[in-house]
Parts: sequence; structure tokens; C-alpha cells
Amino acid sequence: MDKLISELISYGLKYHLVHIDDKIYVINRLLELFEKSEFQWMDTDTRQLDAILSDMNDYAIEHGLIEEDTITNRDLFDTKIMGILTPMPSVVRKLFQKKYIDSPKEATDFYYQFSQDTNYIRKERVAKDEKWVTDSEYGPIDITINLSKPEKDPRDIAKAATQQQSEYPKCLLCIENEGYAGHISHPARQNHRVIPIRLADQAYYLQYSPYVYYNEHCIVFNAEHKPMKIDKDVFVKLLDFVKQFPHYTIGSNADLPIVGGSILSHDHFQGGAYTFAMAKAPYEYMFELKNYKDVAAGIIKWPMSVIRLQSKDADHLAAASNEILEKWRSYTDEEAFIYCETDGVPHNTITPIARMKGELYEMDLVLRNNITTEENPWGVYHPAEKYHHIKKENIGLIEVMGLAVLPARLQKEMDILSHAIVEDRNLRTIAEISKHADWVEEWKGKYVITSENMKSILQREIGNVFVKVLECAGVFKRTEQGILAFKRFLSTL
Repeated sequence: MDKLISELISYGLKYHLVHIDDKIYVINRLLELFEKSEFQWMDTDTRQLDAILSDMNDYAIEHGLIEEDTITNRDLFDTKIMGILTPMPSVVRKLFQKKYIDSPKEATDFYYQFSQDTNYIRKERVAKDEKWVTDSEYGPIDITINLSKPEKDPRDIAKAATQQQSEYPKCLLCIENEGYAGHISHPARQNHRVIPIRLADQAYYLQYSPYVYYNEHCIVFNAEHKPMKIDKDVFVKLLDFVKQFPHYTIGSNADLPIVGGSILSHDHFQGGAYTFAMAKAPYEYMFELKNYKDVAAGIIKWPMSVIRLQSKDADHLAAASNEILEKWRSYTDEEAFIYCETDGVPHNTITPIARMKGELYEMDLVLRNNITTEENPWGVYHPAEKYHHIKKENIGLIEVMGLAVLPARLQKEMDILSHAIVEDRNLRTIAEISKHADWVEEWKGKYVITSENMKSILQREIGNVFVKVLECAGVFKRTEQGILAFKRFLSTL
């Protein structure tokens, strides 16, 4: 343990987590954690952080400091270790603000690297994510199988079920998570530091997602725990954000179930330094907004129904976005099976995305509708049931922009499927992959299949399914009838 503590302190000094003046203090904090009363410094080469922490976890298990050897318990303990090395929030915020004066990008570069150096973003797990690009008629579409979020151990699930639910923090996005020790059903956050920002003169915080589905995947959350709501204020805040961080894209999930994100209870946005496929989509049809002549408007070539607005004037752009939102909220077109509400329950909303294009502010407004029927209990504009074997979850902001976040189960299923297809086995007789059999029959005949090309074929066909899933979520279909219906809505503007 002396060697491991020496190694970890050397890491902390190297990555500026530990100041030389704090070296002895941090050593003593670690000795307290590991219940050691003596220490001898040992010069040693510094390995990768995950290797150091893994050995420290092994020591903690061997010496009874970790109750049970599960992923959750190991994560709770190694986050406690890193919490001792991580500088206080005030220190991190001052550094960020100092760098922001020179350059917003320099500030976020520092903060993103810091979030990795503290192991808040676990780089070794993120590196396991499977990623590829599928060409489509809408341009290159990004696909990822998310492996950075570890699956729960059955022992942890059983223990969490017996634990009393806590109201502190209220959710995973609340400011109270900063430095929180966590427990079996709530991740530890001792190494978590957030940056205060103001949007439209309201208090928000900037942080990164620990699972980084794309480069610099950031989350901007309200200082208050309040529900998400798409309104004019949201458009103003998104444009204010890209004004402050012009190198980032920012967007919001829709504010209704089915078409919304996973945490509708806490107002937040997601963004980052990544150019999504949707951002590259060209205008397909331009139209004029009667009340906003200085705002360019059009439909873009995308599987979902998207209106793109551009203007040099952020206030006009926010006002124009809000007018479209209000028109859409109250819009019904029975012929196109679009109902703004049924029995007083609203169905129409918008997923907005903002970015800078040179001197222009750009806003993409994705029209959403969450109506369900007996035939479509998951939602009429939700992935069709025939695609659920690949993707059945909600189509949220990230997918809307053209990045599929697919479940971890697919990695194992695709591996079994790959071997079974090459060996020409009957897929319906293999329990884990029988659900994929009909899908494989649809495309198998198009290819000369070998063990060498099987993986790339599967990736291409998974990508094709994701494009179909996005088309399912489009309220106006990309057919002659659908385009006419879209233009009927545009005529109200």
C-alpha cells in the first residue's frame, strides 16, 4: 500500500490534482482511508490510473474495507479515493474562469481533461464503447454500442431494492451531487466538480457526462430541481449558451414522455464539441416567416421533421422559434394523424438544438408528437415494434441529432449472430438471437458472406435500422403525402 499511495500521489502531482504543498496532507488522508498508521515513501513509475485504483480496490477487499467484491462497491470506493485527490470546487471554478477570460475553448479543454484526470470520466470504460459510421441517404450516421455504463451486479440490485429511497440528492443532476459519497443505488461523486454559468440571467451549472457518448458530451443543468419545459426561455438560454461557448452545440430533450429524455424531472440541456450528422444536413425546401423577414427558414434533408432557422439576431431567432412552438403546440391535422391533444392531454412539442454557423445563430426545431394508440402503445412516432430487437428506447436528443446510442446487450448478440450466420445455423433455434431472425432474412441474400466481412455487414445493417427508427419518429413522413402535410403546417407560419 505504501507503494500504491506513492504511485497515486505521483499521479496527482503530475496531473496538477495535488499541489506540492498539499502532498503530506493528502498522503495522511489516504492513510486514514486505508486504516494505516505508518507510511514510507517509495519512488516508483506511475502506471495508468485505472491500474492503480484496481490494485487499491483489491487491497481494500482483502482487508475488509469493501464489504463485497462487486462493480458498484469498487466504484464507490475508488471514487472515495479520487475524492481525496480532487481539488475543492472553488479552486476548479477559479481556474476555469481564469482560462475562460483568454478563451472559452481553453476553459472547456481544461475542464474536460480535468474530468478525465480525476476519473470522473472513466476513460478505460469509454474506450470499450463500439463505434462506427454508416452511410445513408442523409449522410454518414454515427452508431455506438454503449459499454461505458457498467451493468449492475445482481447482488447490488438485490441490496438496492431493500434500501430506503433518499430525497437527497433529489436526482442525478442536482447540484447536491457535487462531492456526494453515494451509496448502492446512487453513484459516488466525491470527484465531481461543476462550473456555475448564467443563462438568460438564471443560475445553471456546466458538467460533463461521465459516459461521454460523443466528444466533450456536456450537461447544463438548472440550479433548481424543476421539471423540463420547452418555452421561449429555453430558446433564449440555448442561444445564450452558444454565444458564451461558440465552439459547442447545445440542445434540449422534448418535455413530454415517450419523445423526451430519461430525466424530465430536472431542467437540463446537453451539448458538446461534436459535429453531428444532422448539423451537416442541407436545406431541402426554403420558406419565408411572415413575421420574421430577417430569419432564414427551411426544412432540412433529415429522416425526422426539422425546421432550421438562421439569423444574426439571437432575440429574433428566439422569438421566431417560440412562434413556431406555439403554432405546433395547437396544431392538428387529422389527415396526417397529428393531434395536438386528446382528452386534454397534450401531444405536440419540440426538440430544439442551437449552434453557431460563423456569425449566424442557427436553431433546429424538431417537431415531436407522443400520441399512442391501441396498435401503437409505445407511440405512433416511436420506433416500430419490428425494430425493437435493435432499438426500442425513446428517441431522445442525441439520437435525433444522428447518433445512435444502442444497448450493451447488442455487442454479445451480434457476436453470437455473426458466428451463427457464417455457420449457416438456424437462428430461430438460438434463444439469445432468435429475435433477430426475421431481420437477417430481409438482407442476408444481398451479400456474399464470409467470416471476414460479417461484422462490417452487421454494422451496416444495424445502421440502416437506426435510420428507419429515425424515420419512424418523424411526424411528417418523407413521402409525397408527408411533404404536402408538412407544407400545410408551414403555411400557418
